[in-house]
This record gives sequence, C-alpha cells and structure tokens, in this order.
Amino acid sequence: MKPSFAVVRSVFCLLLALGTVASAQIRGDITAPPLLEVRGAETPIVLESARVDGEIVGGLARTSVELVFRNPNRRVLEGQLQFPLRDGQQIAGFALDIDGKLRAAVPVPKDKGRQVFEAIERRGVDPALLEKTAGNQFKLRVYPIPAQGTRRVRLELVESLAREDGEWRYELPLAFAAQARSFSLELVSAQKPRMVGLNQQVEIASQAGRYRLALRSRPLGDGLSLRVPAATAPRAYTQDRDGERFFLAEVPLAGARQPRTLPKSVGLLWDSSASGRKRERASELALLDRYFRAAGEVRVSLIRLRDRAEKAQAFVVTGGDWSALKRELDSTVYDGATDPGGWQPQAGIEEYLLVSDGLFNYGQRRFPALLAGQRLYALNSAGAASDHDGLRALAQAHGGRLVAWQRAGELDRAADALLNEGPQLLAVDGLGTSEVVADSPFADGGLLRIAGKLNDRPAKLSLKVRDGGRVREIAVPIEADADADAPASALPAALWAQYSIRAMQADAELNRAAIARLGQRFGIVTAETSMIVLDDLADYVRYDIAPPDRLDEFHRLKAERSGESERSRRQSLDRVAALYAQRIEWWQREWPKGMPPQLADEAKLRRAAGGAQGEVQRSLAYQPAPAAPVAASAPMPAAEADATVLESVVMTGSRDQAKEGSAQPGAGARIVLQPWQPDSPYARRLRQAGADRVYAIYLDERDSHATSTAFYLDVADVLVEKGQRDLALRVLSNLAEMDLENRHILRVLGYRLMQAEQPALAVPVFERVRGLAEEEPQSFRDLGLAYAANAQYPQAVEALYEIALRDWDGRFPGVEEIAMAELNAIVAAHPRGLDSSRIDKRLLRNLPLDLRVVLSWDSDNSDMDLWVTDPNGEKCYYGHKLTYQGGRISNDFTGGYGPEEFILRDAKPGKYKVEANFYGDRQQLVTGATTLHLWLSTGFGGAQQREQKVTLRLKDRSEVVMVGEFEVK
Repeated sequence: MKPSFAVVRSVFCLLLALGTVASAQIRGDITAPPLLEVRGAETPIVLESARVDGEIVGGLARTSVELVFRNPNRRVLEGQLQFPLRDGQQIAGFALDIDGKLRAAVPVPKDKGRQVFEAIERRGVDPALLEKTAGNQFKLRVYPIPAQGTRRVRLELVESLAREDGEWRYELPLAFAAQARSFSLELVSAQKPRMVGLNQQVEIASQAGRYRLALRSRPLGDGLSLRVPAATAPRAYTQDRDGERFFLAEVPLAGARQPRTLPKSVGLLWDSSASGRKRERASELALLDRYFRAAGEVRVSLIRLRDRAEKAQAFVVTGGDWSALKRELDSTVYDGATDPGGWQPQAGIEEYLLVSDGLFNYGQRRFPALLAGQRLYALNSAGAASDHDGLRALAQAHGGRLVAWQRAGELDRAADALLNEGPQLLAVDGLGTSEVVADSPFADGGLLRIAGKLNDRPAKLSLKVRDGGRVREIAVPIEADADADAPASALPAALWAQYSIRAMQADAELNRAAIARLGQRFGIVTAETSMIVLDDLADYVRYDIAPPDRLDEFHRLKAERSGESERSRRQSLDRVAALYAQRIEWWQREWPKGMPPQLADEAKLRRAAGGAQGEVQRSLAYQPAPAAPVAASAPMPAAEADATVLESVVMTGSRDQAKEGSAQPGAGARIVLQPWQPDSPYARRLRQAGADRVYAIYLDERDSHATSTAFYLDVADVLVEKGQRDLALRVLSNLAEMDLENRHILRVLGYRLMQAEQPALAVPVFERVRGLAEEEPQSFRDLGLAYAANAQYPQAVEALYEIALRDWDGRFPGVEEIAMAELNAIVAAHPRGLDSSRIDKRLLRNLPLDLRVVLSWDSDNSDMDLWVTDPNGEKCYYGHKLTYQGGRISNDFTGGYGPEEFILRDAKPGKYKVEANFYGDRQQLVTGATTLHLWLSTGFGGAQQREQKVTLRLKDRSEVVMVGEFEVK
C-alpha cells in the first residue's frame, strides 16, 4: 500500500482557510482549518518556505501562494485532499515543479484528467490533478513527493471582494506559515490599504501611484486583514485575450430596502436526506419563524425530499402561528440520498421555499419546472458543503433568489434577503458589447458586477433597475475612445466565463457541453473541467492534452501519431473477433458427459481433445485438472430451507445447430443461493429485532458506522428480510451521499439496486460511474446491463458494443468476449426493436447456454477468483479453465474489477457448486472489504432466461465463500 495524504497538508490548510476566513470575519471568529492525518510518514512533512504575492485592483484580488515541502522520510509519499472554497472565490491555476521548474497546469475534461492521472501514476511518474467534486468542493492530487527531497507547489486564487461600509474587505490567513523556515509576503494595491489587527511591523511603500505592502519574516498574528477604499462611481476593467476584449463593470447601486409582498400559499420543500444533518437546522427554523410571522395568514404544503419525494402534507398558519408545522419539521429523520424530483408543482402555490444544500445525488437529479407565476427561494445554511452556485442559478431561473448563511450570527442578514427587497437588475442592454452577463441581479452590498465582450468603441451599458415601486435606467460607459483609461486587469475574461457558467447551473446537465467548453478555454475548474500537470511532453502527446509550452513540438509529435486512433479501433475489433471466434468454436463442440479420464489414459485424452488442430482447436484441448486450490468455505449461517430458490424452467428457444428434439437451454435446472449474512454485532442486533424496531435500531447505530458502506448494505438486507422494502431502499441510497465521487461505492450501490430489481434507479448511478471511469470497460458493461434491465435496449447494445471498439488497459483481459455474449443475448431477445447493422458481423451470433456465472467486484487492483465444481467433482478455475464436460472459465482478472465468467452449454445432471475466493489485493488506498457481485443464469441467451443476482463481501485474503449451486435434473 502506497503511503499517502502527507505532502499537501499545509497547502490545504491554506486553501481551507482562504475559503473560510472571510466568512468567519463576518461572524466575528476565525475558524481553524482541520489538520490532516499523516499516514505512512514516520516523520512529518516540513514546510521549507512560503511565499505569498497578491494584487488588489478595485474590488478584485488575485493571490498566489508558493510553498516548498521537504519529505524527510525514506519513502515516496502521495498527497490527496478535498477542500472547499467560499462563494466569490475561483481557482485561477496551480503549478508543480518538474525538473526544478514550475510547470503550469492546463485544463482538461474532468473524466479524462482522472483517467490520465491514474494511468500515469501506475507508472510511477509525476502527475498532479485538481478537480471539482460536488458543490463547491475541490480535490488536489500530487504524486510523487520524493523520499528525502522537496516538492514545490504554486496555487492561485482570484476573488471578488466584499464591499462593507464603503470599503473593500481583503482577508488572508497566515497561521499556516507559522512553522515555515522562511516566509515572505508582498501585496500591491492601487489604493492605499488600511491594516486591521496584524500585530507586526508592516512596510507600506508608495511608488508610481501604487502601494506595496511587504512582510519579510514569519507573521505573529493569525491573519492579514486589509480595508481598501471603494469607488463611489461605476468603474470598468478590460482585458485582451485570444483576440477578444473582455470587460468587467462594477456599478455601485444605492437604494432603500423595503418589505416584499409575501405569498398566501407556500410550498415548503424540505431536504430530509442524510446530509441535512450537517445543516444549521436551528437557524433554518428561526428564519422560517420570521417568515411566517411576517406572512401572517398562509397555507403551506410540505414535501420532504429524500431518495424519493414524500406525499405532500397540508398546514395552515394563522396569525403567524406555525407550531404544528414546526413540530412536524422537528420530527424529521434525516436519512438517504437526495432526488430533487418526483413531485409535481401544485396549482395555487405562489412561492416555493427549497431548504437544502443543493447536493442532488440520486435519481434523475432534475428539479421540476414550476408553473407560470410561481417563484423559488432557496435557503442554504450548509456553507461550503453545498452547491451554492447551483442553488443560486436554480432560484434565479424561477424568479427568486438564494438566501445563504452558515451561523446564527448571520440570521439577520438572511432574514433581510428573504423578507425584503432592494434595487434589482431587470435587464441589460449594451452598445458595442455582446454576451453580457451579471454576477447577480441583486445589489448585495450595494454593488452590481457585470461582464461581457467589447466589440466596438465607444461602448456603453444601459441597466434597467427596479428600485422600490419604480424602474430607472443607469448608463455605464465602458470605454469612451481608444485612449480611454479603463484599467487593464487579468481578471475580466475569467470572471465573464465564471458568471456565464453560474447562469447555466440551473440546468447543468442540459448545459454540460457549454460549461465544459468555457472551463477548458479559460482554465476554470468546474464539474466538467479539471486541471492537470504532466511530467513529460510524450505524455501530453499520448493523451492529446495541449501542454503549457513547447506547443510547436507538441503539434509535430501529435501529427506523427495521427491515424493511430483509427488503426487502434480496427485492431481492437480484429482482436475481439478472434476472441469471439474461440467462443463460437467452443460452443459448437460436442463435449463428453461421462467421468473424466485419468491422467494415464492417453487414448481417452486424445479423444477428449477431439483431434485438436489449429490455434483455436488447441485452446479447446482438454487437460486433466491439476491439484485444485482448497479452502474452507464459509459455513452456512442459515438452513438450506431459507435459501432463495429459482424454480426449474423449460426453455423454448432453439440452439444453433442443435439436434432436433434436444432439450432447450436450461431445461430442468434451478438456482439455489446460499444465504450470506454478516456476523457483526450490529447485524446480529438488527436480525434479532422485530420488523417495527429495525429502522429505529439502525438510527441508533448509524453514528458509530456512518462512514462504513458495509453498514448500510447490511441494514438494507435486514430491512428487506423484515418486509420493509421502501426503508431498505432509503438506507441503501445513503451510499450516494458518501465520498462525493467514489466510483467504487457507486458501483456497489448500482449492483444492489439491480439486485433489488430497481434498474430505473441503477441507470443514473451507472451513468455517473461511466462519467467517472470511462477508461474502465466495466463502467460500460454495468451500464449496458442496467439499460437492458430497464428496457432501454438500443442504449444497452450501444454501451456493450463500445467495449469491443476500444483498446483497454491490460488489467482487463477478455472482458470484450463476455460483453459480446451479453450483447447478443439482448439482440436475440428483441430482434424487431433493435438495429444491429452497426455491429461487426463477426460478433453477431447468439450462443445460448445451460449454465452461466459471472463474478465482478468493486475494488481496483484486486484479485478475486470464481470457482465452479461440477458433478464430476472437477473444479473449473483460473488454473483449470476447461473441464472434461466443456465447462469453460474466462481469463483471470488479477488487477481490475472482473468480470470472470463460467459457461457451460450442455450441463450433465447433478449439482454445480459456485464459490468465490479472495486471492489478494494491491490497492494503494485500502477501503475495507471487497464487495462481490455474482450473476447466476440458467438458459442464458434463450427465450426464457432465468437469473439470480447476489452481492456479498470478502475481507481477508484466501477467504472463500459458498455462493450457491445449480441443480440440473
């Protein structure tokens, strides 16, 4: 296991502080960022030096932090951490030292960035990746930190400063550098800054109309707080980039705030998912108290949102008394994932209040379109652990606004935003401008920020503003002539892109491509774009990522590689066709059904080999089984009478070249699953409880196991056993709330939803997994099978065929053959509804089977093995891939997720024992037990295919578990 999480501790202490200190100052306290646990480092990482450079121009600031770390340990370390940024902050870039020089990161599509990082990391080379996970959360991964060496990292942030009492407020935490062996800080401002609360001598010098503030030693205080005079008149900044000129206008907007007209009918959408436990619920209720007291008489329709929306409940507030509704909210159990849909807007509702963190992570994740005239206010108390931008865009798209706060001390400001209204931007017209977008239509802090492109001179904005009961227009000149003195800035282009992306967040899925284009062009880390640093130019060429320099050489090398993609595609198809040809040859053979010959019986061996000739025939030649692995299977925790049984089925389809009158695939066969139960204390407690007490016991145990995927899986199983299916699905959905974008956990969730016969819920889960891990064929296979289970057959065929078209990493040998068998079974079952003309004809042949078992698992770099023992006592496994009667097992997966497949065309009568073996793992980050998914089928590929799916866990190497058995009559 690779040591990890040590090097970037100070980097992220800084980032966490940059993301929290400004809001902490409003509250009157400074929140210390959490320190990271260092795993695998005998001696802590040392912060060798810290250098901070910043610039303040009007209400905009750019801060660069360069840190040098020393690893005193004798082993290489890896750094990884998730961190939040506050509203108004944006990552402008980062750089990593390569061969002693800082190399800037470049934008890359998010899924591609992670794929490239992990592929290069496996080679032990130097990559770094910065990506956005969920909400305003970010993750940086750096590898390697050399043993007894140093690593230099530079991070850059830009932000729009808050305006307070006629001054801009700039906050910079400095406690992170207290242990730095050397430190320097230099800030430049066009206006003279005023210091607040730093107990140290600070140099402030003036030169050429600019002020320079410098610190040359380690700071004594916790942070640097500056106030800079803010202009009272509109001001514009310009920037030339890529042949275009961008502008940013700051428009002070004075005006009185007054109470807004509150509705008489309200829809209250209450996010009751598990993440709701992290919200400031007491202050949410306090804010609602002010709202209902101001509204007086109002009808309320309450809808709780979790993994599925609950039925609406009606309440009446009279004279501001909402005690009955408050009691109902107080009784809320916060559990499960968050699907914002599943409900319909009600006619007569004037205003909806959405109380949520905006982290929609389940189902289709689409908020319903409100009816004409209905407006939406989003109330968010979750701070950085929320999708601030998404909630803001959603509310503004429906005529309302976001009201965000994090502490009780901010409640007055939140109530003012909810109950009152001030000047509001209604429309913007421009002369000599285009693609104009506002940061917000609300003049919070008495300021509007508007960005766009300049097309001509002179340029002017005409703002239409509602102020109280009247509408007025404001003219804002941007650039009067060629000699105009609108100050140049490095920020307008990026802020224009950021404002544009924010506006699209109301329907991020619909605008995915546009968001990705802006993110990649302007280097903005979004849900669709990451930033990456690679070590070698050859890697930039190999993965088609434009480097920050040496572009001429990059394009030359890229041209030399042109055409390789198409050649690779053709070669991949040829290779898959060859694999499938071997499967067809195996399927066409007649295999003996007696007892296998002894090793000394050469004549029988030759007959069993069938006169093998050629490469395909030689692969089918039978060899007696070597000494099979022996391990004690897990004992049965329950009597066989409790097992899940699939009754015998008689197939009516016909097998290619089958003899007339022969039995159909799977006839007379049944599946008996071995019950699998965890033996943890909480699992025993749950099983011993009555059905009406299981959920309450789960809630009691939850805090002790909140980060354990196994816990939620076990509880869901028990709830199903007790007949509490809806609660089981709710508990299971908690996996979507864990670890933001962990594809391993999401895979387990998808498998369990498939097992629970909920393919409509599994499809969006596997779609997310494909987006997270497009370089893994299992992502396409899982999604294709979910599509098929959800009757989306064209999408299923497309996803499975993609596996044949791509050239996969060597960790996934033979997955294409398995996927093509599944594709053909789908095509054969729906011949009239599918167009298979796109599929290579060499791969279009259905091969029905009597028995089939497929094993897959959730942990990367792990080796699980499928064992099937037939009535002859012959075990088919990785060391003995072909049995005497024709049982065949696929390639051994030793470093991926599987699948491994056992197939048998004609099954002789008797019992076939199915086992799973945990051979070993090489995971860099151990996540606990490996979850196995097994799919057992009779009559696979026939008209009446029957199947059972089971999910179980293995934790220890060499552990073997009895999965179940086929019984063939």
